[in-house]
Amino acid sequence: MSNDLIIKDLYARIGDKEILRGVNLTVRQGTIHAIMGPNGSGKSTLSYIIAGHPSYEVTGGEIWYKGHNLLELEPDERSRLGVFLAFQYPVAVPGVTVANFLRAAINAHRAEEGKDPKETAIPAAEFRKLLREGLNVLDMDESFIRRYLNDGFSGGEKKRLEILQMMLLKPSMAVLDETDSGLDIDALRIVANGVNRLAGPEMGVLVITHYQRLLNYIKPDVVSVMMDGRIVREGGPELALELEEKGYDWLREELTGAA
Repeated sequence: MSNDLIIKDLYARIGDKEILRGVNLTVRQGTIHAIMGPNGSGKSTLSYIIAGHPSYEVTGGEIWYKGHNLLELEPDERSRLGVFLAFQYPVAVPGVTVANFLRAAINAHRAEEGKDPKETAIPAAEFRKLLREGLNVLDMDESFIRRYLNDGFSGGEKKRLEILQMMLLKPSMAVLDETDSGLDIDALRIVANGVNRLAGPEMGVLVITHYQRLLNYIKPDVVSVMMDGRIVREGGPELALELEEKGYDWLREELTGAA
């Protein structure tokens, strides 16, 4: 059973618009893999489909993780398998506090079939300890957890909450969809620090971004370029630097000339 995330010939659409046109990608366990590409290339669509967003129709291909085709699983089943998505635009949920949401998410992961949920729920003291540790790493005040989920949050606060969720849930495959958008340089460093503390042999990370800036703080092992719904180039960290220097037009021209 492979703990690599393996995407094979993935096609997807929303309504009548085809967005993914044969994506092939492997994210190795224990590595940080970045996807870069211009606007509209399909990067965020790929992240949503990995997580199981219902608005997208998959018309072909497979996504394999831990012996399962994720396309055959519900979003909550994918989450319990260890897949986590940090959203680019997290949704506000007035009336639900951050603390209650995080506790419910952890308990959903700890639940076991046939057992009373109270038996598997995280003890209050353990939850508070984990929460304080995460808040400390992300430079967040404890009053934050009493606020309603993403309600009135700044862009930076929303992104820090996404990483706080990741720190508490400890996924084995984390997908970060443009986590750098809307962050100033100080917030970016703090968020990146949270990601780097979790990254290691037991977790694969797929980082989706437009810019090299984020990759100055979260160092990728592999960089892939997505254009027009496909992965068109793959390389090491130097590829991100080349894209930062030259943009994407040179690559598009190169691909057009080779076609």
